[in-house]
Amino acid sequence: MHEGIEDFTMPGDEQARVAAEALRMLADPTRLKLMWALLQGEENVACLADLTGARPTAVSQHLAKLRLAGLVTTRREGTFVYYSVSDHHIRPLVEQALSHAAHVTDAPGPAR
Repeated sequence: MHEGIEDFTMPGDEQARVAAEALRMLADPTRLKLMWALLQGEENVACLADLTGARPTAVSQHLAKLRLAGLVTTRREGTFVYYSVSDHHIRPLVEQALSHAAHVTDAPGPAR
């Protein structure tokens, strides 16, 4: 059946595993909010906690998971650690997920 589809390719096992892991990490409301905030620019835990309404300890735990998954990177400046999105490919994932949610809930979409 797929033989008739021009340029059809199936993702490899490793590619599918990595993509599924990224989606799994984004499948948490707090982490999704953190990623949205980080798409606006790098930030530290205290500011991210304020933006998301989560406790700083919870934010730190979420950021650690996102960092282990390769979705965020860190930069140290003195005693502060700043987080940022590790890859520009993450932006459309987050934007599409939030846009879909806005459509389903009749809420305004995410503003950039």
